[in-house]
Amino acid sequence: MKNISLEQLIQFHAKIVMATGGSDGVRDRGIIESALRKAEATYDGQELYEGTIRKISVIGYALIKNHGFIDGNKRIGVATILLLLRLNGVTLKYEQKELIKLGLETAEGKIKEENIEQWIEEHRV
Repeated sequence: MKNISLEQLIQFHAKIVMATGGSDGVRDRGIIESALRKAEATYDGQELYEGTIRKISVIGYALIKNHGFIDGNKRIGVATILLLLRLNGVTLKYEQKELIKLGLETAEGKIKEENIEQWIEEHRV
């Protein structure tokens, strides 16, 4: 799976905050890096998250839920999902309000990692 670096993610966050408002800055760099690398986790030599869509889902979920940035955690989580999907050749069709709902409901605990994966599959073109 094609991924982005920690520094690229931090720059991406800064651009999103600049465009949409809010506070820029990192609350906990380790948490952000952990979210970004979560898809690489293994247990006993086996991948915990198999498949590109699943990996992207867990990264987005972790970015939203772990609050590694001062502000904009939902925005960076959803935007990173979209970016990684594009980098990996996955095209979606959705409305802006659906993205907002995805971010909000994930933050509220109504949506889990597997639900994000399902949402992606339902919106895949």
